[in-house]
Amino acid sequence: MRQELGEVLRAYGGKNERVVVLDADVSSSTMTKLFQEAYPDRFFNVGIAEAGMVDTAVGLALGGWIPFVSAFAAMLCYRAFEQIRTCVAYNRVPVKLLAGYAGVSDYKDGPTHHSVFDLAAMRAMPNMTVVTAADGGEMKELIPAVAEYDGPVYLRVSRADIPYTDMSGEPIAIGKGRIIENGADITLIAHGVPLYRTLQAREILAERRVDARVVEMHTLKPLDAELVRRCARETRGVVTVEEHSVIGGLYGAVAETLIGETAVPVVPVGIRDSFTCTGPSPESLWDAVGLAPQAIADAGLAALEKAKRRS
Repeated sequence: MRQELGEVLRAYGGKNERVVVLDADVSSSTMTKLFQEAYPDRFFNVGIAEAGMVDTAVGLALGGWIPFVSAFAAMLCYRAFEQIRTCVAYNRVPVKLLAGYAGVSDYKDGPTHHSVFDLAAMRAMPNMTVVTAADGGEMKELIPAVAEYDGPVYLRVSRADIPYTDMSGEPIAIGKGRIIENGADITLIAHGVPLYRTLQAREILAERRVDARVVEMHTLKPLDAELVRRCARETRGVVTVEEHSVIGGLYGAVAETLIGETAVPVVPVGIRDSFTCTGPSPESLWDAVGLAPQAIADAGLAALEKAKRRS
């Protein structure tokens, strides 16, 4: 996905000369170096200084530029949180935050480099829009949408190689989810890279004669509450799937939307209230933290069992 990010930034930079990119000395990892090679006068390597990079981007934005700020998610969110809060979100400055190596995709560097509660922090921040790309194809759709969005955006970017999902039936729009597969029994809502595993879980459920709907919810904030409510009305349960803590992310957003409106059960799939560990690959870590396709399918069955007991 980082390759797609670099390529689409370079391509979009050729169409919009107001785009600038700032990087915290990791451009060869995040692939923003592709933008640097094409437009060296619009690229700024500020060094390993995420907080200063965010403040520099604010100045550029106030000067009429569209700044994309690139760093590892764990460093960008946690080290520069005060600057993002005070200088970006509080003043609603349209800085675009590229949170690379997100989730546990930086598998070999361990928990200090894993961002598993960044979405909760950004979602709680007023004026901040929070988006995660499910694959490289969606990344290519999102970069122009994020650039042209009126306000600050936190965009999560995975390091992992993610299979493409066909989402060509409906154009992307920030704040609007997409139904990838229809179904009448259960709704599986995926945020970000677990989408393809959620589709695998749908196949497992089909073997149990469970018809699962799969929703791709790339925007965590503002959440497509209308679509969430519709799915809760039309199916017997909801499962949320996220590469993030089950506290404060997609599960929290969906549960907050539905509480008091429906008795449909909502079952979370994600990282429990714990730190992660080092692993040999992103796939091994996803399995270890509970994001295996079978675990997602089991959550769907659990939601249906809860619905049965309530009826």
